[in-house]
Amino acid sequence: MCLAIPGKIISITGEDPLTITAKVSFGGILKNISLAYVPEAKIDDYVVVHVGFALSIIDAESARETLEDLEAIAALNNQ
Repeated sequence: MCLAIPGKIISITGEDPLTITAKVSFGGILKNISLAYVPEAKIDDYVVVHVGFALSIIDAESARETLEDLEAIAALNNQ
């Protein structure tokens, strides 16, 4: 099973659609992510990320709901 996580784009580096990258925040943890699949993404967009690649752009509400669901699952595992 694979899991893709939403994150918020903080900054973008590069212009070439094949090598463009972004610094993405996952609840304060920053990772460099390839935007090759979504070169149209902008700062403050939320993207769904899997193995270092942004796969799609999602709205803030969907990102918030997904993150809340993941936190709820984590809390169940800690009981």
